[in-house]
Amino acid sequence: IINTGSIVGLVGHPMLVDYTATKGAIHAFTKSLALNLGERGIRVNCVVPGPVWTPNIPATMPIEEVENFGHEVALGRPGQPEELAPAYVFLASTDSSFATGSLVEVTGGKLSSS
Repeated sequence: IINTGSIVGLVGHPMLVDYTATKGAIHAFTKSLALNLGERGIRVNCVVPGPVWTPNIPATMPIEEVENFGHEVALGRPGQPEELAPAYVFLASTDSSFATGSLVEVTGGKLSSS
């Protein structure tokens, strides 16, 4: 099982309180379900994206903030959806056979710069 969390579920966001709460819940759910299902050999992990550019981003903030979206991370830019795919592929593969309850952060270094 691979869930999708969010960086805001780890660090919070003053304007996205409901979204932040649900993503934080997904992180805790991932860890608890991993403990519950581990003895059956079922792995449960979560990909935790940082700022990722999607076509919906301009609708989520004032237009003057759009050009700076994602620039606060260590890599200085937002991620692209295709940059998240390898994390999901890894967690779905046998290469991650010993990973469960993991939150795999793909944040462009956001947590390093927080």
